[in-house]
Amino acid sequence: MASNSMSAYGSGSWTVKQSKAFESALATYDQDSPDRWYNVARAVGGTTPDEAKRQYELLIRDIESIENGHVAFPNYKTNGDSTKGRLRDEEKRMRSMKLQ
Repeated sequence: MASNSMSAYGSGSWTVKQSKAFESALATYDQDSPDRWYNVARAVGGTTPDEAKRQYELLIRDIESIENGHVAFPNYKTNGDSTKGRLRDEEKRMRSMKLQ
């Protein structure tokens, strides 16, 4: 889930460790969890529930941009047709993914 895009998600003051903790906490505390943002913030450490919720909103915006084709897929250099085929398959798979 970590974003390497130039968007607001990932460009803040969160460390890689906090970002990984954030992603793990999102998997643990789904939208129906009581006190979701409090628990996510506690799992991340050094952040507030409001900051955790804002980080989530930025992540969702990034994912929507990717799904809507606003972020180009990288043009990886390959050394053979089999790799190119796998990359095309991966691009197709990524384009067909949707948020739930």
